[in-house]
Amino acid sequence: MTHLRGRKPPISRDSNALTKVPAAPKHLAPYARAEWKRIMPGLIERGIITKADLSGLEELCVIRGLAREYADALRADPLNKVLFGMLNRAMQTARQLAAEYGLSPVSRARVGSAAAEDDDEPNAMMIGRNRARV
Repeated sequence: MTHLRGRKPPISRDSNALTKVPAAPKHLAPYARAEWKRIMPGLIERGIITKADLSGLEELCVIRGLAREYADALRADPLNKVLFGMLNRAMQTARQLAAEYGLSPVSRARVGSAAAEDDDEPNAMMIGRNRARV
């Protein structure tokens, strides 16, 4: 399992960013295609998606589409533990992939926190290390 722990680098505009929303891949299922159409305009507007990112976004849309299909199936059979497990795993994977592209509140906040840190403040971990030895 991949863990996204620790400080993440800020997402910023890419000089090679796409300027137009590409058509959804033809092989996507209806829910996945709807997800593509939902998320792509905002990502293009923020200028963070390049041609190289499209396969990862396709994976995100496929997983979110599968999660919707599993949720539909689970409504028809609410006691199916296998479906519940598949839905749970798909939702976890979708959250992880979404965070990669700034599609969660926390990851969007990270985009806005790209301001330079104040270097004038002393580092508490370094106090006492820079003193001259007597």
